[in-house]
Amino acid sequence: MKVGFISLGCSKNLIDTEILIGKFKKKKYEIVNNPNEAEIIVINTCGFIQSAKEEAINTILEMAQYKESKCKYLVVMGCLVERYKDELEKSLPEVDLFIKFSEYDKLWNKIENLIDNSKENYLEEYNKLENYVQRTITTSKPTAYLRIAEGCSNRCTYCAIPYIRGPYVSRKIEDIIDEAKHLSKEGYKEIILIAQDTTKYGIDIYGKPKLVDLLRELCKIQDIKWIRFLYAYPETITDELIQVVKENEKICKYFDIPLQHISNPILKKMNRKSDEKGIKKLIEKIKTSIPESVIRTTFIVGFPGETNEDFEKLYNFVKDAKFDKMGVFKYSKEDGTPAEKLPNQINGNTKNSRYNKIMKLQNEISKENLKTKIGKEYEVLIENKTFDNKYYVGRSYMDCPEIDGLIYILNEKENLIGQFVKCKITQIKDNYDLIGEIV
Repeated sequence: MKVGFISLGCSKNLIDTEILIGKFKKKKYEIVNNPNEAEIIVINTCGFIQSAKEEAINTILEMAQYKESKCKYLVVMGCLVERYKDELEKSLPEVDLFIKFSEYDKLWNKIENLIDNSKENYLEEYNKLENYVQRTITTSKPTAYLRIAEGCSNRCTYCAIPYIRGPYVSRKIEDIIDEAKHLSKEGYKEIILIAQDTTKYGIDIYGKPKLVDLLRELCKIQDIKWIRFLYAYPETITDELIQVVKENEKICKYFDIPLQHISNPILKKMNRKSDEKGIKKLIEKIKTSIPESVIRTTFIVGFPGETNEDFEKLYNFVKDAKFDKMGVFKYSKEDGTPAEKLPNQINGNTKNSRYNKIMKLQNEISKENLKTKIGKEYEVLIENKTFDNKYYVGRSYMDCPEIDGLIYILNEKENLIGQFVKCKITQIKDNYDLIGEIV
């Protein structure tokens, strides 16, 4: 049978999708990209914020239309199902199977039983490492995500992840290294470590954070060229971690630090463990220790109780810090989270106004930051070409796939996709991207 997949949400969700694709391929199913051809459609949903829930529902309804033609089975899994399975089963009878996270160890058995009820109902052995190694990478070579932990125990008051994914559970170092070696043998040269909080890696199974040790071991894998780690919480970025980034050329000088706010009263209401003084000290320390480092962060505007003074403090902080990369979320009230019940909820117009104001500021900051790159040379990973074939499109260490900017390079040489080239930056494109030439 032919199977099509849709993966919504974050890179952690994508890995679950890739594991299932690998399982289908191992069982000799044919994977297709066109829903018109698929006899089975699998949707991996996100349920992180309201807009993600709406996207998931719309996608399910859209894919359900294909059941009128070739599609025989519609399977829905992921975050939305974990939170709302009972409601979804009642409201979406078009879906043949809903699968929660807690049922992932029985996932394949449920799918096979759905497709062929005559099969014996047995429990196939569930080997997590085998699943990771056999997953089908859907990102373009030579980049692959590597999940080092699942779940979260931070309990930020606005976030539903602990209720969806459960508590923080690290993978063993040896299992992660084995998977990284496998990816290296398959030709992947950029490894991106992901977890809900990478800086707490290992504390649950080793008694102390082990991200530094993990990074050092990964650097020993010869064919891996770039290593990134995302979602590093500010309060657990140690001097030792900064030093290991500084001293290892394989580790991209790229810090992804979700700060969420700078006003201490708001940080406290969010149940964040950082404060204004510590955040500013950390940023100064990173920039002093590694001047070429890039810092990416995210903020939330419109959190319950955020006053005009709180927002102005955040605005001025962004203005002064001049972050290389920055994303902003408008606070979304999520079912079951403590912030849902906080007083002084902010109205939508105020959220929109604050969002637009701070993003306009960041747009100008990004433009000024990028001007400083003109004339400089960077190593660029070429990922693809533009539709008109005029430019190659790639990234330097300064940019993470899908969320950051791109570098466009005139197509003067053939067969560069998947290769690293030296590039000189010549101009800015659209305030977030760059144009360069091969040197």
